[in-house]
Amino acid sequence: MHYTTALAILAHGAAVLAAPAPSPATHTTTTASSAAPTSTGLSLTQQLFLADTAADRFNLLPEDKQFVFDFNQHQPNPGKGGELVAANRKTFPALVGTGAGMAVGRLGPCGMNTPHVHPRSVELQVVTQGRLIAEMVPENGVLDKDGQRRVITNTLEPFQMTPFYLGSVHTQFNPDCADAVFVASFTSEDFGTGQIADESFALSDNVLAAAFGQAVDGADIDKVRHAIPASIALGVEECLKKCGIPKRSL
Repeated sequence: MHYTTALAILAHGAAVLAAPAPSPATHTTTTASSAAPTSTGLSLTQQLFLADTAADRFNLLPEDKQFVFDFNQHQPNPGKGGELVAANRKTFPALVGTGAGMAVGRLGPCGMNTPHVHPRSVELQVVTQGRLIAEMVPENGVLDKDGQRRVITNTLEPFQMTPFYLGSVHTQFNPDCADAVFVASFTSEDFGTGQIADESFALSDNVLAAAFGQAVDGADIDKVRHAIPASIALGVEECLKKCGIPKRSL
């Protein structure tokens, strides 16, 4: 995607969303089992990491219910377009040693999970309700038939899956007027998330000017920076019109 087009999309996302961009911590939900340190001063997750053997880890998880994660809970400070609840080694300590994580996301009508990366994991995403338009941009050197940077775009129906490769930029959009739900598995207990727009516009003005050239006027940098959409944001004007959803003013 060209810089000019990308910035136009960001500006549109800003026009329909007033919520501030969340920090990476808002992509997880802390459970009672991991929130407070024990008498040793170490969290349960830290104790599990330090256990001498895998068998010793089970002694640190004496209750059967500690092996169940409830995705029915709600994400703190969700975006305007939906929410995502993540099971990682902090929110679900039983994952320590598994090398895996999982998340369940809900995108409301016209909701968008804005472009992001997972720095430590591949993601396999399955749609379980509604449909999603998924886009992924692989690494440098992956080109389409016209020699332009390739963007892999697919519409996922219920129980269809797509992979998002480690470090690839990807996004999902719900083009319909009913909720869409997806389940995502990860190849890491600490997959992490970085929103591209939020990270890019956190850089200094000089770096932004050099990177984007004339696409961003210097006088507008702060306006764009403070209007970055939240992780899951309302977007795409055609869907808003179809569903009768008014755009939000800055």
